[in-house]
Amino acid sequence: MDRRKFIKKAGVAGAGVAGASTLAAPAIAQEMPTINWRMTSSFPKALDTIYGAGEVVADHVRAATDGKFNIQVFAAGEIVGGLEAKNAAADGTVEMAHTASYYYWGQDEAYAMGTAIPFGLNARMQNAWFYQGGGNELMNEFYATQGVIGFPSGNTGAQMGGWYRKEINSVADLEGLKMRIGGMGGRIIAKLGVVPQQIAGGDIYAALERGTMDAAEWVGPYDDEKLGFNKVAKYYYYPGWWEGGPVLHTFANLDQWNELPSSYQAAVIDACAYANTDMMARYDTQNPAALKRLVADGAVLRPFSQDILEAAYEAAKETYAEISAANPTFKEIYDHQLAFKKDAYLWMQLSEYTLDTFMMIQQRNGTL
Repeated sequence: MDRRKFIKKAGVAGAGVAGASTLAAPAIAQEMPTINWRMTSSFPKALDTIYGAGEVVADHVRAATDGKFNIQVFAAGEIVGGLEAKNAAADGTVEMAHTASYYYWGQDEAYAMGTAIPFGLNARMQNAWFYQGGGNELMNEFYATQGVIGFPSGNTGAQMGGWYRKEINSVADLEGLKMRIGGMGGRIIAKLGVVPQQIAGGDIYAALERGTMDAAEWVGPYDDEKLGFNKVAKYYYYPGWWEGGPVLHTFANLDQWNELPSSYQAAVIDACAYANTDMMARYDTQNPAALKRLVADGAVLRPFSQDILEAAYEAAKETYAEISAANPTFKEIYDHQLAFKKDAYLWMQLSEYTLDTFMMIQQRNGTL
């Protein structure tokens, strides 16, 4: 081999590569525009886990796009109220929202299916339904009619049943009870005599303190402790049968979303999936210690009686039949999820439930 000829040819080739690189740079820059969006949250900054999921989405999108796609997150009330977040994204006031779909079920009951319905799916089942069972596609067909597209971006796991000023031992004890409760759970528990009220998380403590409410549910020990509900209501009930695995969503204005480069869309989708997993892990880590602190501070744990659970379950089935008869979109999504749920519980009652039950007995016996 003629070494001088090889070096000369390599130099020419190298110059060609460098030139190609120089020519390609403007094209790459054009494909990666700088975009600044705003995301409004339904949650106050004090709730670092649930509010923080919106920041997780923003941080991961920024990192994935080398800082080209910037999403600024605003807490509830900074741009719009907590219960107006999705509406603000839909009407273009902001480009994005991090919120719970079921907050908007008063506009259309189908919204409830995006978060949780009473006696619905648990958190693991929700992930399976959304990601592999066709749930996300079904929900986004509906969301498109509302001017948004949505992606799961957090899950709290099965929630607690809320804080009460008095013991609730029977269905009769629910009569006339004024309770803050989110989503469709309010419509169903109203059949048991409760007077439901839906207010944003940051307003709950004041309502309990003033006595304008007798009870309130929010999420679980970690967030409930932060909001101080144990200071104004003593009894802490479980389970939150209306929220077995509630999903939080990141919504984007549909027109704005469709204008994004596909790489930015992919970054958002991946960031939302990470936030979805991260929130559940954080709650599972933080709730046990928070529950211990609440009990040590005087909270009294109580399970809902079997009579209450059964009455609520019958009321839920009755409600779903009523809504399905009047709302074909809700019926389509509900029927799809119900079929999925039947098979999911068929499977989970075997290995999953059996092993968990055995291990829970070991925990109670102090043998772990």
